[in-house]
Amino acid sequence: MTTYPSPRPTKYKVRPKKSASGIGLFADVDIPKKKFIIEYWGKMVTDEEADDICGKYLFELENGKTIVGTTRENIARYANHSCRPNAEAYIVGNRVYLYSCKNIKAGDEITYDYGKEYFNHFIKPYGCRCGKCVKKDNK
Repeated sequence: MTTYPSPRPTKYKVRPKKSASGIGLFADVDIPKKKFIIEYWGKMVTDEEADDICGKYLFELENGKTIVGTTRENIARYANHSCRPNAEAYIVGNRVYLYSCKNIKAGDEITYDYGKEYFNHFIKPYGCRCGKCVKKDNK
């Protein structure tokens, strides 16, 4: 297991708080479209080591490595899945950056699409609780 480098600082203030999906990551200020929000970081392990961990807050990099983002200082771990996200995850080498793909207003939850494999394995069996799906179910 290797230590992950210090995360890239962000100029946009975000914080975790209660959401429909448990704890979410929320913008304290307006964030324009196409802006860096926060870096997802933690310890780097191989995918095989990550399989043994079997926990939350694992971000697979698709290069045989996984970031274990369980440290509470990694508040990016609170960005929840959404079927209609306002952010996107970009993998650059062994680092993961969340960027806004829409204008995000202060108070909005920051969400991104966790991907089809994660969705089918972990979310679909229990039902998606993102804003889009919750509204659809309440109609």
